Amino acid sequence: MGRLLLISDDLARTGRLARSLGPARRCTVQNLYDDAVPSGQPDLIVGDVARLTSEAIMCLRRMLEPLRSAGAPFLFLTHGSAARAEAQARVLAPTDFLPALSVLERLLARIDRLQEVGGSAIAARMADEARQFFDRTFLSGHTITPELASTGTGLIARAVQHCGIRDWIGAVQRFDEATHRHCLIVTGLAAAFATKLGFADLDSYRLTKAALLHDVGKTQISTAILNKPGRLTDEEMAEMRTHAALGYDMLVGSGFSPEMLQVVRSHHEMLDGSGYPDGVRAPEIPNLVRLVTICDIYGALIERRPYRAPMSGGEAYGIVQSMTGRLDPDLVTAFRPVMTAFDPAITAAA
Repeated sequence: MGRLLLISDDLARTGRLARSLGPARRCTVQNLYDDAVPSGQPDLIVGDVARLTSEAIMCLRRMLEPLRSAGAPFLFLTHGSAARAEAQARVLAPTDFLPALSVLERLLARIDRLQEVGGSAIAARMADEARQFFDRTFLSGHTITPELASTGTGLIARAVQHCGIRDWIGAVQRFDEATHRHCLIVTGLAAAFATKLGFADLDSYRLTKAALLHDVGKTQISTAILNKPGRLTDEEMAEMRTHAALGYDMLVGSGFSPEMLQVVRSHHEMLDGSGYPDGVRAPEIPNLVRLVTICDIYGALIERRPYRAPMSGGEAYGIVQSMTGRLDPDLVTAFRPVMTAFDPAITAAA
């Protein structure tokens, strides 16, 4: 069993809950109002907070941010009126809700489901969850907030950690909707890239979140263009290229950091100034943008398109390597382990 962190505003009540879950589940009970940072990374966070005041929400946000950056799911237990408690807790973007008075068997089943690990079947289930999240968040017309983006970041990071990049991409490739497919592939590649680079949890979270947001502007592009079963005309390509600036305009003023906004606007910029929309050059392109750009290009090449089959991992990497002067060569080299994890045949042939 994995490690559970239970965050509580009543240690006696939550202590009884922890004991009822049994000794096989390694539970740590954390006082919501304790300034100490919980040690270690949990596999699941459970919020057992009965009085969800503005102070409680602020404390939960402070405690959850570093913990969820590594992809741990967050189950919130509702007290009293479930509808009212869920409405209050939605600002925290929990992975799931459950009434605190649920029978123990139901709570254990929900915990087991959230802690499930391994294999292509799990990758398929988690990819479906990510697709549903994408529908609710990006395609429903709702305002995209940093909290909602954090939920999607954690979901995809957890899937790649549990299942590996090969199974994740295999699960996502079966989706018909092009924007779903591409965004989820690129975000998975970014999560895997962060791991191969040895990033700390917060830096890994930043890269994965930036990749999730990078193509948000495509929600403003005609679906006839996005899902066209063939190559785009020059006019259609010109419209498609507006997505970077459109995405920036969508998110600016919504609480996103400048570095996230720059990734959304600049992920098609090239070091030699040949990119778009602003034609900036190397000194103006930070590392976070450079990292997402590599994942974006590689993801597009290995993705199936109506007019061509997906490239092999090695073939796609060869094209990325050939983009001398346009992509950061050190980061392209650092990306190679991600490519071999996706396409093990390359390792065998080497």
